[in-house]
Formats: sequence, C-alpha cells, structure tokens
Amino acid sequence: MEKITGDQRREQLLQWLRASSAPITGTELAERAGVSRQVIVGDMTLLKAKNTPIVATSRGYMYLQEVASARYIRQVACRHTPERTEEELYLLVDHGVTVIDVKVEHEVYGELTASLHLRSRKDVEAFLQSIQSASLLSELTDGYHVHTLQAPTEDVVEKAILALEKHGFLAN
Repeated sequence: MEKITGDQRREQLLQWLRASSAPITGTELAERAGVSRQVIVGDMTLLKAKNTPIVATSRGYMYLQEVASARYIRQVACRHTPERTEEELYLLVDHGVTVIDVKVEHEVYGELTASLHLRSRKDVEAFLQSIQSASLLSELTDGYHVHTLQAPTEDVVEKAILALEKHGFLAN
C-alpha cells in the first residue's frame, strides 16, 4: 500500500466529514486513515487553522455545512439545575431547533463555549451519555448559560423560546 501525504490524508478526512450528517469520532477517523488518534487531532488543528469549518463536539468531529441564508439564529439565556438538562434539550429539539452551542461566563476564564450541534433526541441522548462522568458548563455558573439556537425560521425559534419560558428555563 502506497503511503499518502499529510495533505492527502487531510483531504480524505474532509471528504468523510462532508459526507456524514453525524459526527465522526477521532478514533473512527484514525482507524479509517490508518493512523493514530493523535495524528487526527493534529490534522484537525491544521485544518481549523486554515479556517476549515470543522467543529469538535462531545460526539466527534463535524464539518459545518454552509448555513442556508434562510436559517434563523438566536441566543437565549437559560438557568436550571443539571437534573433538568435533558428536559431542556428535548424541548428545544422537539420544537425543530438545533442547539448549536452552550456558553457560560466564568469569573476567571471569561466566556467558555462548548459546541453541541444537537438536532434530535438521538443527538441529545448521545450528548448526555458522553458527559456522564463530567460536569456541565452551567454548573460553574449556578445554572446560568446561553444557548445559540438555529432553525429554518424565526417563528420556530420564537415558539421554542416560549416553551422554555413556560417550563421555567429562561434566566430572569
């Protein structure tokens, strides 16, 4: 088997990520490419440095497809206990909203952001499974956090926000 160059491998990684609608773990990419996971981490760092729209989530790497101009994005401030995280995320995805990320404002580190890209209950379940042995960012800020939400229309996002308010998730 002929050895490929790093540039060729990174192009192949991009092809795999573009073709996938779900995140792909670094381990899976390493197995496909026949290299170590550390090589994949380095490749992703190099690709991101070239402004390639790749995001690392708790479920793996994703290529961010071009956002259609008709999509609506809004940030919303929330507050709840860790026990209500599943309820909050299900409520959002059930309304047709994609939860792009979660942000907190930490007193020492400033703004901390975690990419989520949760579109469905299956995505939420995978995320919750992946953080079982970790703390939520919102635990650093007494439950306060901000989500970036995306949906096809403003109306979809606004209905999701009304549902958050009805269920007591909006920060006061």
